[in-house]
Amino acid sequence: MSDAHTRRIAETQYRTAGNLNARMQLHNRFSANPTGWAQWVFEQFDMPADGRVLELGCGSGALWTTNQDRIPDGWHITLTDCSKEMLDEARHNLDAVGRTFDYQIVDAQDIPLCDESVDAVIANHMLYHVSDRPRALAEIRRVLRPGGRLYATTNGSDHMRETSELMEHVGLPVMSSQVVTFTLENGSDELLEWFAHVEMQRYEDGLHVTEIQPVVDYILSMPNVSATENQLSEIRRIVGAEITRTGAYCIAKSSGMFIARREGALP
Repeated sequence: MSDAHTRRIAETQYRTAGNLNARMQLHNRFSANPTGWAQWVFEQFDMPADGRVLELGCGSGALWTTNQDRIPDGWHITLTDCSKEMLDEARHNLDAVGRTFDYQIVDAQDIPLCDESVDAVIANHMLYHVSDRPRALAEIRRVLRPGGRLYATTNGSDHMRETSELMEHVGLPVMSSQVVTFTLENGSDELLEWFAHVEMQRYEDGLHVTEIQPVVDYILSMPNVSATENQLSEIRRIVGAEITRTGAYCIAKSSGMFIARREGALP
């Protein structure tokens, strides 16, 4: 995947929060796990009380708005994204949180921080978008202090399988192959080239969708999707029939987090 392709993703998929919000709404409203994704992600963190935290690809800032009452007072948090518009959205959403965040436009392949300057790096569902991932991982390792951790979330290869099959059935392009280049199945081997220890935690969940339109909105938010009215009608028919028959349109999820630790011990 080229740098131009990475920029195109930022400009089309993540120029504003619209596509991201459509996907988040489906998960927020219909997930079976009572612990929401953002809460679960936050619960995996193990950082010093005065830790310096860097998030790459912060999106709309949902991780922090959702967990605003749980953020230790001593954390120094820098939020970054390659999209100015998305970073502005995060800044707007976090204005009411009542604490200070630093905001920077940053390419994960060239992080403008000093060596060994942060205790944790968060990469929430974004490493599969990076064109030169070894370069980004080298940068992440460089800025982490000895013993510091990378918290990198991603999906498994069968994540949202039912929506992919539905898209294929009506002739829509399914999410392109770059998204599955860093998955729960293969991410550990890649991370072990850069980090001393890697563990993987799975988030157990599924979707029980009881309305048709959120599924349509999710599909329309995907890359390179421009559906005809006939295709949308067929999607609505299939989803509606399943909801009528069983009470819900069920979608399997496969998501989780890699926790990768740099060698050494925290001072």
